[in-house]
Amino acid sequence: MRLTDCHNFADFRRLAEQRLPSPIFHYIDGAADDEVTYRRNTAAYEDVDLVPNVLNGVEDVDMSVEVMGQKLDMPFYCAPTALQRLFHHEGERAVAKAASKYGTMFGVSSLATVTVEKIAEVAPGPKMFQFYFHKDRGLNDALLERARAAKFNVMALTVDTITGGNRERDLRTGFTSPPRLTPSSLFSFAAHPSWAWNFLTKDKFDMPHLSGHVSEGTNLAVSVGEYFSTMLDPTMNWKDAEKLCAQWNGQFALKGIMSVEDAKRAVDIGCTGIMVSNHGGRQLDGSRAPFDQLAEICDAVGDQIDVVCEGGVQRGTHVLKALSVGAKAVSGGRFYLYSLAAAGQAGVERALGNLRTELERDMRLMGVSKVRELNRGNLRWR
Repeated sequence: MRLTDCHNFADFRRLAEQRLPSPIFHYIDGAADDEVTYRRNTAAYEDVDLVPNVLNGVEDVDMSVEVMGQKLDMPFYCAPTALQRLFHHEGERAVAKAASKYGTMFGVSSLATVTVEKIAEVAPGPKMFQFYFHKDRGLNDALLERARAAKFNVMALTVDTITGGNRERDLRTGFTSPPRLTPSSLFSFAAHPSWAWNFLTKDKFDMPHLSGHVSEGTNLAVSVGEYFSTMLDPTMNWKDAEKLCAQWNGQFALKGIMSVEDAKRAVDIGCTGIMVSNHGGRQLDGSRAPFDQLAEICDAVGDQIDVVCEGGVQRGTHVLKALSVGAKAVSGGRFYLYSLAAAGQAGVERALGNLRTELERDMRLMGVSKVRELNRGNLRWR
């Protein structure tokens, strides 16, 4: 299978599975417990039908949106994800360049494998820094100041990781960061010599934002679940979030909001955005899908704060459904991680290009020329 054969999400996933050692692929592909929520995140979109209007003379399509003060050329952005140089040696650089090419935002994780400074050099477009609240307060301060100095536009505090989810695929494959060879994984790494060559011969794998503060994940191999459970602060609360919001003093979002009550509190502490997200089904299995919760959250706070729907998006029609409910934008991680693993920057560009083409075509078929024309009148719940 080649990159030119990739026309949709499933195609990129298949190519990524071919290119990656099994533990690495299943780290991207897996989720918590029985992965019920992971599957529901996408299935939720299929429970709603689009109702198009015709004869509207759609000549030009404008899919641009403004979210958290950032003008995006398309209503989808690349959500922050960790460890990207494990998936392709270009890592975050590739995603940053592709996002900039398509005029959309790129979210960079605290657990990124390329520094915010280097990303800022290659990505002039809107950038978000995703903040993990560590027990080490010195590390927290350093993360915030580095993002500020690198002129990142948005800070997003992840609030659903005070302990690690039960990611059983990682337990079975022995996945760690950095990768640790085990009898069960050795064959898979050996069977992917191109990946192994790049991992061993390119720049040493590192999570540079943590350097000088912690060894876990860089010099000391741990699973992501272990990292969350041991390094992040389980006592993080609303006062901590409010203090961080004030300290950043700019566009600030909470990532991982799933209830109306929490959405209202985000408004109260001064946030300018929230990501309705369950961490891709990787934390609490059995929780609701973001799309299922979107309407009641938009109804409660959509006129006070920018609401982003994050998770499960695989098609342009999924994006249009979330926008019709009331989301200002949509974001996703696996959507571009599979394409990154498949072919680096070229893969991410193809995935974003495919999505943009779908969105333009589907907006024409819906009879709308601007995103703001989408509304719940375009939808019917089964």
